[in-house]
Amino acid sequence: MPSIYRPVQFLKTVGPRRAERFARLGVLTALDLLYHVPRRYEDATTVARISSLEPGDEATIIGRVVSTGVIRARRGLRVFHAVLRDATGQIECAWPGRPWLERTVRKGQLLLVTGPVRFYHGRQMQPREHTLLEEGDEAGEPADSEPAAGRVFPIYPATEGLSHRQIRAIIRVNLPTLLREVESREPFDPGWRSELSIPPLRKALETLHDPAALEDVEPARRRLAYEELFYLQLLHARARHRQKTDAVGISHSGERRLSEPFLRGLPFRLTGAQERAWREIEADMERDVRMYRLLQGDVASGKTVIAATAMLKAIENDRQAVLMAPTELLAEQHFRTLTGLMEAVGVEPEILTGSLSVRERQRALERLASGEARAIVGTHALIQADVRFAAPGVVVIDEQHRFGVEQRRLLREAGERTDTLVMSATPIPRSLALTLYGDLDLSVLDEMPPGRTPVTTGVRGPESREAAFQFLESQLREGRQGYIVYPLIDESEVLDLRAATEMHERLSERFAGFEVGLLHGRLSGAEREDVMRRYLAGEIQLLVSTTVIEVGIDVPNATVMYIEDAERFGLAQLHQLRGRVGRGTYQGYCAAFYSGKEPPERLEAFARTTDGFELARADLRLRGQGNLFGERQHGVPEFRFAELERDSDLLEHAWRKARKLVASDPKLERPEHRQFARDLVERYGRSEALYEVG
Repeated sequence: MPSIYRPVQFLKTVGPRRAERFARLGVLTALDLLYHVPRRYEDATTVARISSLEPGDEATIIGRVVSTGVIRARRGLRVFHAVLRDATGQIECAWPGRPWLERTVRKGQLLLVTGPVRFYHGRQMQPREHTLLEEGDEAGEPADSEPAAGRVFPIYPATEGLSHRQIRAIIRVNLPTLLREVESREPFDPGWRSELSIPPLRKALETLHDPAALEDVEPARRRLAYEELFYLQLLHARARHRQKTDAVGISHSGERRLSEPFLRGLPFRLTGAQERAWREIEADMERDVRMYRLLQGDVASGKTVIAATAMLKAIENDRQAVLMAPTELLAEQHFRTLTGLMEAVGVEPEILTGSLSVRERQRALERLASGEARAIVGTHALIQADVRFAAPGVVVIDEQHRFGVEQRRLLREAGERTDTLVMSATPIPRSLALTLYGDLDLSVLDEMPPGRTPVTTGVRGPESREAAFQFLESQLREGRQGYIVYPLIDESEVLDLRAATEMHERLSERFAGFEVGLLHGRLSGAEREDVMRRYLAGEIQLLVSTTVIEVGIDVPNATVMYIEDAERFGLAQLHQLRGRVGRGTYQGYCAAFYSGKEPPERLEAFARTTDGFELARADLRLRGQGNLFGERQHGVPEFRFAELERDSDLLEHAWRKARKLVASDPKLERPEHRQFARDLVERYGRSEALYEVG
């Protein structure tokens, strides 16, 4: 085993006890320690000399503590004092109301402090913040032999019993040896690095642990960010290559005896984005390799029409086409839509869900197995053991993130050579799409069909709620329907948020002349389905709900969406909720209610645009990628160095390079690619197999 993989306990000044504490930080080996980079830096390159300080200055100084004490001021206020000294003089620092600092700030320590200088019986500084740079001789720790001024001090992620100063000292003593050992691990040649203006691995790590200046840190971070992004894209590219080459695909011919008449007969013209997406999908289906493509589009952007055309492409080649939805209501909605769309070309879809009677199910299974059923719509009932397809040609998976990995794999294996089209109505930035779905080819519907009336959107404070209720009541009296969405199911003692169950009772009284329904995640699947069917049928006029309706049934009669405590939701979630209304011929209205004094920036962005992709980019910028990922994606670690909004250029480069590399050397067997193979196993190992199912 290379020495860079040796347990961290065998490094200088570590030992078994500190190794146990390092393990809490995820540092198990020497290599882990090298990648345990600072979380921030204290810049001592521009510190002031103590002798130069004047009252009124705002300054940062570094000084050794020469004395400490607590003084009781007027009205009982206790003030902690410490005298700091550098080579030019000394100054008193005062922390009013913080006497407890006497337990942590001690004589002999080296402090970096920042704050205003005032005159109080002489010069005095009142630090707003301070950082302990060295314990010093008083605490039994070796004093730093290097001068403090003129340095950038790294502040490391720490844990109980292992301070950032101890980690800094351990890394400093081991860094030269570790850097020599890591030099042979450089996977990117000079030409590759020059395309991105990133430094070699050794230089990047050296800079991050010991920068000469703060401006040197960002290029070093970008080097490690690119490494993270590249290996994720390499993982995706290898999964994509296996998916396309492990089994020969179906070469659907260009006959177009159903798909072309279908498109010609539509009562509307496809948008430019729809035409582009269909060309990409059609080209994939006519190749003799398996299609694995993501069709991503905003609410009402026309994904279903493209999916229907792909299904007809398979059917005209004497194959079956399957569409799988995550709920029975969505499956029934797709069944109705496809029935209406395909009627003109003589194709009658079949539906298979868990609510069919035994007799209906048996008949459907026989039609699937014989090939008589050519277009099949269903739920997870499609992947039961007794389901057999005669000749599946394409599988369409709607809202694929709502299925488990194993469910998706079973459906995709319904036919060994089946093409797969995944649909998502959750707009996400391209950077996030490449990160989550890099193993799929991507088609984007970024253009809305003409004639769509945007939902009128407003951001409202608590004082506007009654006026909003009056407007909602007027809509209900006109025969329309509405939603009111809450972030919680029950009242919370911790969070001061309105809850769906409590408000359902109040709203039932407020809207006494109407049927008010309640929908939330604790209801059984059958209960949720029953509530939504009654709402769809118009038996329920107002639906009080949590976010279970975020991606839900199409109710053309619903015109009003009120979102309470909207600051608790992300922009993508708010946009999906807004997409539940204005889906028919009536104008849609959405109001996002906030509970604070001022609306958050996120809500103002929500009201400005109905473009889901623009909102997704804003969400990524405002909330960060961690909150957008939701549940962690089957084995993908959170990024430690990369930031998707900031590093989109690195991601695009990594995506192109990884696909090109795998196309030329799928198994990474060439000598110049062996380091890539080793690093890929080291980073992902057993997780790689899961990527084969997207």
